Amino acid sequence: MDNIYILILIVLAAIILAGIGWLQKRQIKFNRLVLLGLVIGLIFGGILQWIFGANSNVVFKTTDWLSIVGQGYITLLQMLVIPLIIISLISAFTKLESTKNFGKITRNVLTVLLSTTAVAALIGIGSVILFKLQGASFAHSTASSDTLQILQQKQDTLSELSIPQKIVSVLPQNIFADLAGTRSTSTISVVIFSLLVGFSFIWLKRNNPKAAETFANGTNSLDAIISRLVKIIIALTPYGIFALMTKTVAINSLKTIESLGVFIIAGYFALILVLIVHTLILIRYRVNPINYYKKVATTLIFAFTSRSSAGSLPMNVEAQTNKLGINRAIADFSASFGLSIGQNGCAGVYPAMVASITAAANGVDITSFKFIISLVIIVTISSFGVAGSGGGATFATLIVLGTLNLPVGVMAIILAIDPIIDMGRTLVNVNDSIIAGLVTAKRTNMIDEETLAKTE
Repeated sequence: MDNIYILILIVLAAIILAGIGWLQKRQIKFNRLVLLGLVIGLIFGGILQWIFGANSNVVFKTTDWLSIVGQGYITLLQMLVIPLIIISLISAFTKLESTKNFGKITRNVLTVLLSTTAVAALIGIGSVILFKLQGASFAHSTASSDTLQILQQKQDTLSELSIPQKIVSVLPQNIFADLAGTRSTSTISVVIFSLLVGFSFIWLKRNNPKAAETFANGTNSLDAIISRLVKIIIALTPYGIFALMTKTVAINSLKTIESLGVFIIAGYFALILVLIVHTLILIRYRVNPINYYKKVATTLIFAFTSRSSAGSLPMNVEAQTNKLGINRAIADFSASFGLSIGQNGCAGVYPAMVASITAAANGVDITSFKFIISLVIIVTISSFGVAGSGGGATFATLIVLGTLNLPVGVMAIILAIDPIIDMGRTLVNVNDSIIAGLVTAKRTNMIDEETLAKTE
């Protein structure tokens, strides 16, 4: 009987996908199609869990088939991430008018990413105190031994490295291995490699202009090809979001959500506050927040449903350049740096919250000035090298807990509802990298104000 239900549900999903395709051919606005995919996915996933239950065989197999569309879409986007980082960053150097611009761009992007991460960490601590999570019952519960063991092994591996060794670990060792993403620090290693190639191009431009011109032409041609690939894959967004949201809603048990409901509420409260901080930054630079969020809505919705900052990279760059009028070089820098440095959600709010709850459960006064300042500094420094795909928040939190000599028990319990929190975290991560690009473009006068002011 289960096979019949699965077949019916797959046919229904196929009909929904065909309907989205029909609307796309009718040239319905792209943003509306993305929102429609999100809403239908919420409804369809909710119905699946309501009728069959989150852990049923029917839901598992149906969502497994839907993963062809959802996970397949993310996979295609992730396929572009490394080529996009390399080509975008190198071509950014070929388009820079002077090395002075590089210094200004890098300084401003990193300042925004790291300062907002520090604020995000502070908000995370405040949310724990406000919702009184330092006395939460789940903090004293026992997680499964398998989960504890896995986290403990990861933390032990990280703890074995001294601070100088951790710094060395982000440097490219075998660029081909890093291109394959074999290390947790592969993304930032690729960024560093691309920057070194860019600096080499600057030297070449001064000493051998003809060779530099040939290299620039080749790089710009590759950039155009990658940009075209991005547009082709982004057109699949409404389908991918429908499949991703269906699976997310269908498989996350309501009982598990209820047991850790206060943490989820506190987490999203903190993430919303961080978005308010982002909005205040927009107002500070005289950018209409309503118009801004309309323009980046598609990118943020994808980030929310996919839970992948890396997968969102192509849409991030596209939104910055085409919707906000940000100079392409700045967009490339901010989007690429934002993958592995200063992620407000995964490396700011989340580690600060988990560390605060864990510290309180171990008798530490988390309201003390010393603890708050120490944690904010540790979180901000630890935000370097965070992976832009799944697992980045776990990596960052383990570093913070290890630095503070805190156990991983609380984190092992919270992992049960991590996908739900991770959606909001990823949205905030991506928005912060866009904000970094916008602020940098404003400060360096490298922005098309007409494109920025244009309403959606």
